[in-house]
Amino acid sequence: MALPKACIIGAGPSGFSTAKRLKDHGIPYDCFEASDEIGGVWYFGNPNGESACYQSLHIDTSKWRLAFEDFPVPADWPDFPHHAQLFQYFKDYVDHFGLRPTITFNTRVMKAERDGAIWNVTLSTGETRAYDVLIVANGHHWDARVPTYPGHFDGPHFHSHKYQDPFHPVDMRGKNVVVVGMGNSAMDIASELSQRPICKNLFVSARRGVWVLPKYMHGVPADKASAPPWIPRPVALALARGAIKKAVGNMEDYGLPKPDHQVLEAHPSVSGEFLTRAGCGDIRMKPAIKALEGTRVRFADDTVEDVDAIIYATGYNITFPFFTEAALKPDEENRYPLFKRMMRPDAPNLFFMGLAQPLPTLVNFAEQQSKLVAAYLTGTYRPPAPDEMNAVTAKDEAYYLGPFYKSARHTIQVDFGHYCRDLMKEIRRGEARARAAGNALPVKAVA
Repeated sequence: MALPKACIIGAGPSGFSTAKRLKDHGIPYDCFEASDEIGGVWYFGNPNGESACYQSLHIDTSKWRLAFEDFPVPADWPDFPHHAQLFQYFKDYVDHFGLRPTITFNTRVMKAERDGAIWNVTLSTGETRAYDVLIVANGHHWDARVPTYPGHFDGPHFHSHKYQDPFHPVDMRGKNVVVVGMGNSAMDIASELSQRPICKNLFVSARRGVWVLPKYMHGVPADKASAPPWIPRPVALALARGAIKKAVGNMEDYGLPKPDHQVLEAHPSVSGEFLTRAGCGDIRMKPAIKALEGTRVRFADDTVEDVDAIIYATGYNITFPFFTEAALKPDEENRYPLFKRMMRPDAPNLFFMGLAQPLPTLVNFAEQQSKLVAAYLTGTYRPPAPDEMNAVTAKDEAYYLGPFYKSARHTIQVDFGHYCRDLMKEIRRGEARARAAGNALPVKAVA
């Protein structure tokens, strides 16, 4: 029985780990990567312009949490590896499992359109190919979300996506700089630029306070202390909140605004340096920007500062530029419900890989998701009926998103441990449904 052929969009960690799973199961596929190398956002200086790496970036997830299950990370890695180490690990994985020959580089998917049971995929080469299955792994940290304000600013202002180091794209030495936002990138960049030999004054502008979580707790990486998935979530949250508050104290004691939410009611902002820089006065906190006034910035409290540059560390849009069908695109607030964060009930031959914000890591998330995809495409897994898929999705979103305040930043949150445990249960349920259906292929090979 011929298996359906898949098109994988993107060769970042979500794309190439999915490709590895399909290869292991004998499922034919083509993987298209717009750049000249794998790695996606972890490819520093990526010529496709979509890397979010800056020179000093170290991943906020410890090495214990980001390794692929069948390819250990190097034993001599530090707890929190540099982006260059992670990138090399990705390349080693791809070469070890012989995936590189199956990836077509320097080829962007320009259009993906449904034609009955077929996906017509148009490439940047001008060629159009037909596939039985479309697997979207184009990432969600590349389409910069930039705020707008009344007035105009005369100096350089750009998203953190373009930031590489204190000298590029703008030499920040001796300058007054505003970093907008208090996510992980904002904290890394602000901590780096606030060093006295670099910026004259470093301001961080935030609409609300956040809890800054440490990288280490009791001398070990904090994410090693994650509660096991079988502990009820309210209990796990209460334990974690108590431990974090005891470790870091009140944010106001460092000169930060008081958070309007509990610990872990927002995607964690993790930094081993930011609180120290703020406590030392190197980072000066400001409320939200009210208006831009040429060479000055007015804040919500009507204080005004002379500013040379603004860096917007304000997150990303979830974007699928290759879809022409409006129904396949997220809304303006990044809302995009999916069954198990992968499937749409109305599109049985479409999968989204890595389209989640899992705690503690996204690196090996699609590796777990691909287990369901491979079982589905070989006829050993079958999803529930569409109405049940929608009901399960609503229940899952209530569970995962419930603890977070409403924001475009919090539409795809999941807990990695709980998600994977639940995913394995769903695969077993789906195996029973598939057996009842005679293990027929849910997607036929017709392309």
